[in-house]
Amino acid sequence: MDVLRYAAFTDDPAGGNPAGVVLDASTASADEMLAVAAEVGYAETAFVVGRPAERRVRMRYFSPHAEVPFCGHATVATAVALAERHGGGEFTFETAVGPVALVADGGRASFTSVEPSVADLTPAQLAELLDLFGLAADDLDERYPPRVAAAGNPHPVLVLHDADRFDAVTFDPARARRVLDANGWPATITLAHARDAHLFEARNAFPVGSVTEDPATGSAAAALGGYLRALGHVDPPARVLVHQGRHVGRPGLLTVDVPAHGGIVVSGPAVRMG
Repeated sequence: MDVLRYAAFTDDPAGGNPAGVVLDASTASADEMLAVAAEVGYAETAFVVGRPAERRVRMRYFSPHAEVPFCGHATVATAVALAERHGGGEFTFETAVGPVALVADGGRASFTSVEPSVADLTPAQLAELLDLFGLAADDLDERYPPRVAAAGNPHPVLVLHDADRFDAVTFDPARARRVLDANGWPATITLAHARDAHLFEARNAFPVGSVTEDPATGSAAAALGGYLRALGHVDPPARVLVHQGRHVGRPGLLTVDVPAHGGIVVSGPAVRMG
């Protein structure tokens, strides 16, 4: 398989979130795709496994650890790669979570998530997450209660009120992996800090392969948009900017557009890596 490498949510190959992209995996087995993702070593590699129409493709996503139902940054990277080869415009990705509509052109892509949802964390889950990150309940921003938000993948969301405390968070990757697996959370745990109502910084714990903290997480950004809408923190239509990756030396920027109803739109550039 020919593996392309793109950095998503940045125009700098040294920034954003690296993704592997395989534009023809139609004959590959799941074991083969997992092995390729492990060899590539990025948080996720995206595989085009079928092409029912020129601008409609079937997708699968693998981390070095397991198959992931949906991956936002690898979706953006794949859409940019397809637009470079077939021209810009609209695409549809058939994913394990449902069809995802995209627009890609000029090195930039946006995807519209599936319908988001928000659910409570159990007291035991919240206690486990706080302990994992060495946090106390009063470290949380009382305006933003902890929840599990999903827009393709479920993401626990903890919003911290103090910027210094947010920067100082550390965690044990092996323990984080156990927490994710035990709760059936296939993607990341989101820590966020609100600079203002429409500007956030995020950190996403995602221990897979050599990755500990994900540099730019599209599915988590979509989930955050759904979370903010459900809790009444934005007045749709609204735009929220999410900075991520500074803590791992790969800064990126995710643009999150929150409509009054339906899926959340996440957009950003992607650039080919050398």
